[in-house]
Amino acid sequence: MMFSFFKRAGPPAVFVIRQRIDHLAAGVFVIEDIKISKTGQAIVVLQSLLPNENDVEIRRHEIEETVASIKGVQKAMVILTGQRKPSAPVVPEKKAKSSTSDMDGLPPVVIAVASGKGGVGKSTVAVNLAVALSKMGKKVGILDADIYGPSLPRLLGAKDQKAEQGADGKLQPIDAHGLKAMSMGFLVNEETAMIWRGPMVQSALLQMLRDVNWAGLDILVIDMPPGTGDIHLTLAQRVPLSGGVVVSTPQDIALIDARKGLEMFQKVAVPILGIVENMSYYCCAQCGHREDIFGHGGARAEADKIGVPFLGEIPLHSMIRSMSDAGTPVTLSAAQSEQAKAFQHIAERVLSGITAAQRPAPTIHMED
Repeated sequence: MMFSFFKRAGPPAVFVIRQRIDHLAAGVFVIEDIKISKTGQAIVVLQSLLPNENDVEIRRHEIEETVASIKGVQKAMVILTGQRKPSAPVVPEKKAKSSTSDMDGLPPVVIAVASGKGGVGKSTVAVNLAVALSKMGKKVGILDADIYGPSLPRLLGAKDQKAEQGADGKLQPIDAHGLKAMSMGFLVNEETAMIWRGPMVQSALLQMLRDVNWAGLDILVIDMPPGTGDIHLTLAQRVPLSGGVVVSTPQDIALIDARKGLEMFQKVAVPILGIVENMSYYCCAQCGHREDIFGHGGARAEADKIGVPFLGEIPLHSMIRSMSDAGTPVTLSAAQSEQAKAFQHIAERVLSGITAAQRPAPTIHMED
């Protein structure tokens, strides 16, 4: 297990940590990065040099315990970025291990919520979708896959909570509004900058999937980072995604990037559950006046054009914004509002799409 939690006082300098672990890492790991926050949260990023996973794990645990024992370290986290490729060619094993075999602890349904670009309200949609699915009687978890800019703790009103290790050795998700939630924001302080290269981010994300106790859930919603980069490809290859939802706003500039998100899902053979048009129209909270300040209907037209479901429209409304900032999703705190009902309808369509995608194809029998 990569996470350990200890309570000390006063953060040490990075070079102190390096000096303490250099001899342990020698010949086994390359120390790629060390970070220590003002509150004493230490993160060590290692690259493995050995093929034997047991030897690597034993030494990794020793390093983690050593870092955690340093005066001033409140919490130690060690991340492995994988084995360094040797210069000589390696003969592959006759039978390759399934790429998803280490993800057996995930719920049976995993939904990825993506967008081609940032700023379209994807995380707000993901949180409200998860809450709406929960209200339909499903046991739902949500994972914030944005390592650089985690927003889930604030959207769920849990920014002061920190994840802890359970008796089973796994990290326990945070309980919030009936959801099981995990985010990098529950492991490090909000102001900590995660200045990591791609392999470090991918490894951290996969460990949050693999080493978190997701047991007992029906659905896991993954709030993807914006764009179509390494994280998205890693998730598509390593996680058995049941389907993808793409969030866009109506204007052309956002739809250009939404098409990239749709194409990404198509290229990695992830079923597209549909497109959501967020900020579809402005609705005045005082008089109810409607105005299409970003245009209107662009996402629906795009869905019709490429032949994927259009899941629904979410208005640009101050109540959605204010309740998101307060950490109380509108689907829960204003369940009878038109805004909450819009999210509920989208959740119903998503669940219907999942059911259709999982339905076996009919068998055709030929008679003589």
